[in-house]
Amino acid sequence: MRITLIVVGKLKEKFLIDGVAEYLKRLRKFAKVEVREVPECRTVEEEGQKVLSLVPRDSWLCVLDVAGAELTSEDFAKKIAELTLSGVSDLTFAIGGAFGLSAELRRAAAYRLSLSQMTFTHQMARLILVEQIYRAFKINRREPYHW
Repeated sequence: MRITLIVVGKLKEKFLIDGVAEYLKRLRKFAKVEVREVPECRTVEEEGQKVLSLVPRDSWLCVLDVAGAELTSEDFAKKIAELTLSGVSDLTFAIGGAFGLSAELRRAAAYRLSLSQMTFTHQMARLILVEQIYRAFKINRREPYHW
């Protein structure tokens, strides 16, 4: 499986950099993982175009969206398992910038996911997302971590 994370902006806080690095390292046991960063732009439309230009061809695209579906960790794991069983081997997750996502990016997504009804910085969302992707793999393999 190949997983691409396309994110707007660079991580600035050491604790976020370290946390994301740890979960990316753990994830590499299960998938080839790549992070592609897009610089913050003046408009969400411009950011959206740059994000879309980095989505690998034929990849299943999920955007993090405040209006997206809210899933439990178990349901997120099931979603990934269902995609894998249906032949999807290339997943892309996109996290917009501080001002959200462009309408074009939302329309292009195969799935829109909300991490919570709470508001997180887009940088914090990156850490939460990589941890949840890792957790999904552990759940699907019935390996200890989730409990």
